Amino acid sequence: MNHLLLLSLLPLLLLPPISPTQISVSPKTLSKSGDPITIQWSGIDDPSSLDWVGLYSPPNSSDDHFIGYLFLSNSSTWQSGSGSITIPLINLRSNYQFRIFRWTASEIDPKRHDHDHNSLPGTKHRLAESEEIGFESGRGPEQVHLALTGREGEMRVMFVTHDGRESFVRYGPGPDRMDQVASTRVGRYEREDMCDSPANHSVGWRDPGFIHDGVMTNLKKGKRYYYKVGSDSGGWSISYNFVSHDGDSSETVAFLFGDMGTATPYSTFIRTQDESISTIKWISRDIQALGDRPALVSHIGDISYARGYSWIWDNFFNQIEPVASQVPYHVCIGNHEYDWPLQPWKPDWSYSIYGTDGGGECGVPYSLRFSMPGNSSEPTATRAPATRNLYYSFDMGSVHFLFISTETNFLQGSSQYNFIKQDLESVDRKKTPFVVVQGHRPMYTTSNEIRDAPIRERMLEHLEPLFVKSKVTLALWGHVHRYERFCPLNNFTCGALGFHGEDWEAFPVHVVIGMAGQDWQPIWEPRANHPTDPIFPQPVRSVYRGGEFGYTRLFATKEKLTFSYVGNHDGEVHDTFEILASGQVLNGNWGGDGAIAKGKVGSKISWYVKGASVLMLGAFIGYVLGFISRARREAALGKTWTPVKSEET
Repeated sequence: MNHLLLLSLLPLLLLPPISPTQISVSPKTLSKSGDPITIQWSGIDDPSSLDWVGLYSPPNSSDDHFIGYLFLSNSSTWQSGSGSITIPLINLRSNYQFRIFRWTASEIDPKRHDHDHNSLPGTKHRLAESEEIGFESGRGPEQVHLALTGREGEMRVMFVTHDGRESFVRYGPGPDRMDQVASTRVGRYEREDMCDSPANHSVGWRDPGFIHDGVMTNLKKGKRYYYKVGSDSGGWSISYNFVSHDGDSSETVAFLFGDMGTATPYSTFIRTQDESISTIKWISRDIQALGDRPALVSHIGDISYARGYSWIWDNFFNQIEPVASQVPYHVCIGNHEYDWPLQPWKPDWSYSIYGTDGGGECGVPYSLRFSMPGNSSEPTATRAPATRNLYYSFDMGSVHFLFISTETNFLQGSSQYNFIKQDLESVDRKKTPFVVVQGHRPMYTTSNEIRDAPIRERMLEHLEPLFVKSKVTLALWGHVHRYERFCPLNNFTCGALGFHGEDWEAFPVHVVIGMAGQDWQPIWEPRANHPTDPIFPQPVRSVYRGGEFGYTRLFATKEKLTFSYVGNHDGEVHDTFEILASGQVLNGNWGGDGAIAKGKVGSKISWYVKGASVLMLGAFIGYVLGFISRARREAALGKTWTPVKSEET
């Protein structure tokens, strides 16, 4: 009898022990990206500051392939074995699951670390897992963003759906008068299109959804239009609006920056960019203040910093949507969108320049998620589709904008060089007296960027003569994560300005504007004979250096262009200068006698957006300030994150 009892109990004895830890998530269904979710847990015995919860999407991902993670110690009640954390979630078109793990100090592996050299948490001891949660169906597309096509009366709109079903753009002059309809073409990319790890491995790849591209046509000049995207069967988005381009206007308004990235409410395999929150916040304020004036955003490389972790692109597009759904959002390619070991153009002198910064993406997400004017492309020499959106130009008001690629061949004789030369030579300066060139890696910088010296030498040799000959007004660059403005330059020499009757020539003003979010900061260039001393003299050609995050504003009429640097900590102007249509630079702290006053500009531009500095986008701030900022800085970082310093030395 006893033997029979033991045999009947044997299956129960072989079952794994039941964990006392419980985890729940609410709500079970979310409406849209950015909606908050609360993770609650209880029953953790002997809680540790290294206990953590991982985010998984899709739910069948292996334990090591999380989207992100949060330490439970960021809940104020964690020491009791119970607690909760609230964060926003982005719709990745598959369900989420949350798992709690015990991680001990003895299991820390210093060889397995994130981009910030913090050890990634271990997954050996799983304590609990949640039910799956997801997003409502039929809520319409997301990740909506606009772009100019280069043709009058048009505006491009792109968005993402989960299934690629036939979708449309409804638009018109009022929220109740969206009677015009534009169809969309749909595209996508696959894991096999990626060129290297992590982009083509399980840890980095997630389904990107289907990317839709439509063009609104027959738009009247300078009028506000309302639009929504989607379909009756798949659901429609909310209503958005924009002001159409006015080819008859001589006024130009643009917001320009590089290297912004995106912020996530959790830690992940790579460092994300908290300061991008403030950049978008202040630009949103400025757009609100514009009223019915059309404007443009220019993001010159290092767009999302996904680096092969595909969900970061989803996060980025959701973060910029409040801006990019209202004004055209234009881009050029940077090293973190493109560079990989086998890229087709990699001359011998570039061995220190083009590496693995793209995380194996080889320009694929960048090429398909954006559609810029023109048809520039370069083959990848792999299964991956050709890299697009490399170089293009268009007119807006009194400014001719030219975007170039520093990641593909720009040397004399290349297709890009020929395009740049022909484009600059064909500018009608009566129509657009100002020419603004934008690319990622700078031609000039006083940052201690030694690795990029070979490419700067080639840019000076091949591109600067074109810029000088064509009297380019501004040359804007990213890559260096600071603001730096130079005097009007030709071959490292400041040009005279003619204030005292001396001969002068209109040389380009180079400005580095890569300070929108990424916080990795190289030092300024030290003295050549004392390279290890923390002394960084400012050369005479460098008029203004700024270490604060921010963005720039451009305002131009036929007579004058005003360029301003706005700091993120206060939303105020920290540097400004003006350039006349003749090319003469005014009030830029560059004296006619050749003296440069270094430091903060005394007089600040009185621009019409300043009067509306208290205006914000309510929904955006609710999303950003209420959840991302708090979760990222208080929950995700906690006591376990080592930040990269960004203070001036």
